[in-house]
Amino acid sequence: MRHSTFFWFFLPTGLAMLLFIAFPIISVVQQSMFTPHEAVIEVVENCGPFGCTQETTVNQEATAELRAEKPLGRFVGLSIYTDRAHLATAEVGEAWRARDSIGGFFKDIGNLPFYRAMGFTLTYTFVATPLLIILGFCIAIAVNSLHQRLKGLVIFFSLLPMIVTPLIGSLILFWMIDSRGVLGNFLQWMADDPDLSLKASTSLTWIMLIVYGVWSSAPFAFVVFYAGLQTLPQDTLESSRIDGATRWQQIRYVVIPHILPLLNFVALIQLMDNFRVFEPIIGFNAEAHATSLSWIIFNDLSGETQLLSSASTTSVLTIIGVSILLSPVLVSTWREFNSKA
Repeated sequence: MRHSTFFWFFLPTGLAMLLFIAFPIISVVQQSMFTPHEAVIEVVENCGPFGCTQETTVNQEATAELRAEKPLGRFVGLSIYTDRAHLATAEVGEAWRARDSIGGFFKDIGNLPFYRAMGFTLTYTFVATPLLIILGFCIAIAVNSLHQRLKGLVIFFSLLPMIVTPLIGSLILFWMIDSRGVLGNFLQWMADDPDLSLKASTSLTWIMLIVYGVWSSAPFAFVVFYAGLQTLPQDTLESSRIDGATRWQQIRYVVIPHILPLLNFVALIQLMDNFRVFEPIIGFNAEAHATSLSWIIFNDLSGETQLLSSASTTSVLTIIGVSILLSPVLVSTWREFNSKA
């Protein structure tokens, strides 16, 4: 392909990437380094027949002029990144100096909002991602082994979690685990504890959020793996059967190497999605037990006072976190591509 042809072919995609990806990221990074202007305070002296009194008021005109002159706000550099609501460098340093053990140190910084959210985010990501990949792969193998007449029906029911809106799906499970719900009542009966509540326990809440994450995302992995199984070379599979390979050996030495690129693709997509976990926390009303980086952004932007600078800072940290998280998968994919080139 000639360079000019490639240029005009790629131009629409490049412009879309600049408009919807690059420029918004640049804007968010810029906003994270500015904080809103403080109100202009002035002292007014009011004199009357009984003497003079001083009154502190906000000069609305001066404040409006200052905000109009510098709409981004007051430049503060990286100070928002290091404040208590984010990286909390001062608090982390103090906790490290006062530590009695490594466990105590992590417990202390776990009370800080950013690190508490990061703790749940990483736990959710690293537990839910491999589980949903394994579950999706198992469903794909099982469906691929079914009779042709049964495959359509089973595929339909397997894709139901993808059809249901994430927030609605989390609400349904939230009602089911209530003490009056099917799952909540069943667990109380199993534990012989009428006061057992999944919503009152942090660990149980985390487990339910992870279970929901696996349930809602496994169909995506199933669709990708099932599509990959349709391209499986039957000659190689038949040869392994003739050589006496068991079902497990066929899966391990024939199926898995064949769909390994798809495994990297699913891991790449799910790591990004799970690191930005948000809907289950809202649907389960689990803010008291579990928060994420996306929830912090939502919380900063909600209410009458919108903390744009704080939300932008958390967004930038989220982008950095996703980039670090995806780097091993990207490096692995790049090496595999180069090895085949």
